[in-house]
Amino acid sequence: MGKLTGKVALITGGTSGIGKATALLFADEGAGLVITGRRVGLGTLVAAEARQKGVRCEFVEADQARAEDCQKVVEIALREFGRIDILFNNAGIVTKGTAETTDESVWRETMEINVTAVWRMSKLVIPHMKRQGRGVIVNNGSDWSLVAGRDAFPYIASKGAVGMMTKAMALDFARDNIRVNAVCPGDTFVDRWLEKGYFEYSDPATLEDAKREAGAYIPMGRFAQPEEIARAVLFLACDDSSFVTGHLLLVDGGNTAQ
Repeated sequence: MGKLTGKVALITGGTSGIGKATALLFADEGAGLVITGRRVGLGTLVAAEARQKGVRCEFVEADQARAEDCQKVVEIALREFGRIDILFNNAGIVTKGTAETTDESVWRETMEINVTAVWRMSKLVIPHMKRQGRGVIVNNGSDWSLVAGRDAFPYIASKGAVGMMTKAMALDFARDNIRVNAVCPGDTFVDRWLEKGYFEYSDPATLEDAKREAGAYIPMGRFAQPEEIARAVLFLACDDSSFVTGHLLLVDGGNTAQ
């Protein structure tokens, strides 16, 4: 018996990085899964890998910035499994800039994916969790949900919003036996960093420089691995954290303790 045996988890942005690592860990723990993402090839591969662990897993192509896609994902999850016990609002984007340099399109996209989609997905699943008599929502925040940094204004604003949304939802639905928490990772080495044009670390030399910088400014001296974040998500999603709600769980190698 795994920690999530008999549970159904819906994971947005489950095709790579933290979402993929969490999906596979949840599969190891016995959960039925619905994962979403925009990249069909990768989503299909993750779903197949999860099924090899002996659980049901459905991949749904979806853009979490689109209200109709959020609705579609929840409808498919309920049609295929009949319930949603865990929602991991993981899908998100990283954007850079200051209040001065951020343009309207970047601001709108960041908020739509990192903030509005979290609200939409939660709004859609909460009525079903209420009828079930219990449920868990885990939001993917950031260490920048609690502290700020430089040259990432739209991203920091969005993750700050996720932190307060988490606390507000936790209070609103505590008496419905719905727990709402956030995992707040620090810098995490995810595979998308290696994709050309995705992030400034796409160049191998730049990535090595970033790793050296991480060794200098992160107390534990390295980036996190997605699997380390996934284990924190599992803690918040399972009954090990049965009396935890409204909590922002930092997994940042000590970065915000400085």
